[in-house]
Amino acid sequence: MRPEALSALLPYLTEHFGNPSASHTPGRRALAAVDNARQLVAGHLGAEPGEVVFTGGGTESCNLAVLGAHRSTGGAVVCSAVEHRAVMGPCLSVGANVVGVEPTGLLDLGALAGALHPGVGLVSLMLANNEVGVVQPLARAVALVRELAPRALVHTDAVAAASWLDLAADTADADLVSVAAHKFGGPKGMGALVVRGGARLTPLLLGGAQERERRPGTQDVASIVAMAAALDAAVAGRDKERGRVGALRDALADGLRERVPGTVPSVVPPTASAPGSIEVLPGTLHVRFDAVEQEELLVLLDDQGVYASAGAACASGALEPSHVLLAMGMTPVQARQAVRFTLGWSTSADDVEVAVSAVAKAVEQLRG
Repeated sequence: MRPEALSALLPYLTEHFGNPSASHTPGRRALAAVDNARQLVAGHLGAEPGEVVFTGGGTESCNLAVLGAHRSTGGAVVCSAVEHRAVMGPCLSVGANVVGVEPTGLLDLGALAGALHPGVGLVSLMLANNEVGVVQPLARAVALVRELAPRALVHTDAVAAASWLDLAADTADADLVSVAAHKFGGPKGMGALVVRGGARLTPLLLGGAQERERRPGTQDVASIVAMAAALDAAVAGRDKERGRVGALRDALADGLRERVPGTVPSVVPPTASAPGSIEVLPGTLHVRFDAVEQEELLVLLDDQGVYASAGAACASGALEPSHVLLAMGMTPVQARQAVRFTLGWSTSADDVEVAVSAVAKAVEQLRG
């Protein structure tokens, strides 16, 4: 957690104990804190305060968006083949049409156009991929939806992008936007869903009138104010951190290529025959190492204090190769050689050097 988030959180665990739904003085103080946090979060997400629904994390936010919208509007559902499981799961549960991606990880806009028709009620497309970090052409995709499926709501999973991109601008055309606090230095288990323009949404839970009856239950005041503080700090330092962390990510990539033979980037850059620009989040480096199993490598890295991932953190321990990498055209063998390194606001140049040395040592041991 960012220090700003921790400072905001602690008083609501130790001093201010009121329930924001209560009418007494401590309750009114807690409600004021939630309202102030909602206003701050809304401003950074390009929404009105009444359009922000606080949730128990990114997964709940995505489920509420997909299932809540589908139950309200009906119609067909469309999503991409590289969505996070928090989106893919609920989409598949209602029979979604899954559209493919290019080998670069970018959404295949032609395939999306082919899946759209007036009967589509919801389209869910992430802003940036949580595994390989590829930023998706969301604005172009939304334009296709508005043209070919005019009654459809558009949901975007912006969880991975929140630290790095201007969500107010980049998600302005979406009806529903999901974020999670831990991705920008807030507490785990805290998230939000933007519900723009009066988009109809059936709640997944039934109970009280909190969050305008879209997410009932006593609000987690401490986590809400910490989330707002973390997002505020992330936005304030975003431009500087993009450059700093992006340079560290590039140094990590260069170091691995120089010291670890057989290092292959997972994101295929544009070529003359397949032009276009590929933007990758500054904090993401996704590579594979020839002749090295990811699980064995991650164990050795963990022993050296370097904590990386195979695919999404939510899928750790899964035996199946990443559905994202398979959708990009990797073979199962290649997908099981791929590792994701993520960098953030607390990452330093020393961390990068430690990581490069640890990977070089581990790969040499495994190949030997």
